[in-house]
Amino acid sequence: MTVALREGGTASVQISHGDAASPRLAIVLKGYPRLSETFIAQELLALERAGYNLDIWSLRRPTDRYRHPMHEEIAARLFYLPEYLQDDPRRVMRALAHALRRLDWRAVLPVFLRDLGRDFSASRVRRLGQALVLAREVDPAIKHLHVHFLHTPASVTRYAALLTGRSFSFSAHAKDIWTTPEWERREKIAAAEWGVTCTRDGWSELQRVAETGTRDRLELVYHGLDLARFPAPPASRAAEDGHDAARPVRLLAVGRAVEKKGFDDLLAALARLPPALHWRLVHIGGGELLDALKAQAAELGLAERIEWRGSQAQGAVVEAMRQADLFVLPSRPAGDGDRDGLPNVLMEAATQALPAISTDFAGVPEFIENGVNGVLVPPKAPEELAAALAALISSPGERQRLGLAAYERLRAAFSFEAGIARLDELMRPLALSRPRP
Repeated sequence: MTVALREGGTASVQISHGDAASPRLAIVLKGYPRLSETFIAQELLALERAGYNLDIWSLRRPTDRYRHPMHEEIAARLFYLPEYLQDDPRRVMRALAHALRRLDWRAVLPVFLRDLGRDFSASRVRRLGQALVLAREVDPAIKHLHVHFLHTPASVTRYAALLTGRSFSFSAHAKDIWTTPEWERREKIAAAEWGVTCTRDGWSELQRVAETGTRDRLELVYHGLDLARFPAPPASRAAEDGHDAARPVRLLAVGRAVEKKGFDDLLAALARLPPALHWRLVHIGGGELLDALKAQAAELGLAERIEWRGSQAQGAVVEAMRQADLFVLPSRPAGDGDRDGLPNVLMEAATQALPAISTDFAGVPEFIENGVNGVLVPPKAPEELAAALAALISSPGERQRLGLAAYERLRAAFSFEAGIARLDELMRPLALSRPRP
């Protein structure tokens, strides 16, 4: 089973616990906790179980209505940086004074000024201010910083690492890969000890922009899923075929109402289905476009067939997957370049042997092979999506075959243990090393 790999090689799936000292890490995040980032919570919990002591530093406070059960299990200390410098000016000024007296501000200043010249913005100044606070307040016993996302959080982490002489590494995911300027990605890769990303699509893009001598620092490490956290798939599903109005086929879409999820394409596709084909859609997720989607559904005459449940706790999401007959996620590129990686929700659907229709885009084809363990259509193609929906709504046997194949694909190739083993191999030596005096 190859889950974590360097191009041309494989990684061990065993985690070594032979070190006498307990490794310590500071994990830097844009926001914590977040329901849409359960893959991060899964990783943090697994690292703690591998013996790490973690401190979490978040640039923003949570806005989600619910927390995932994993967030309750994570024992890490949690700290929040000032989201805006004016939120806590005394804290920022103390950090600045500390840096001028005791930290290596001469190392960070030319880097920051060069960045500011290419990105002259209040946001860039805010990143330096947050880095000053992090550099002053991070536990002196912590030798290494690890950051999730290559955009804003990685800027804060890089500046703090320069100030304190610590090393840093990063995990890149989706939006941060595709919307961060090339020069910024290239320089962060060069400054980091190593970096991982969770799709081959993203890995290839980072390889493209990296300097020749730094490309071997980049690895592909799939998140995978801890199947022990999910119930076994339902023993059977009702064999509805959409021809009985009293027993419609149950469709499910889960994801934030944002452009890259393509839910407006889904509504356009549903409007193209034959009137005699009976279905109902449940959507789970909040998001800025939710009202616009509801208005679109009403305009298309679909409002009575759709239930908008908003943001839900993880248990409710899994239960919805167990009750559904078909999962739909029509991912696509957003106008600003944002895109999905490999959406965890597709793998979560597979834990319940729920067949999925998605798009041949980004990291999705790395998990779904069209016609083998799911169905893929082109992104931004409502007509093709409608045809795929019509075919599977009317074919319960094919839905069952695809759902079982997705479950087996998940079990065989997307277990999270190998990915955690590789992260442990990369992190442990740095987490046990000594910071520069």
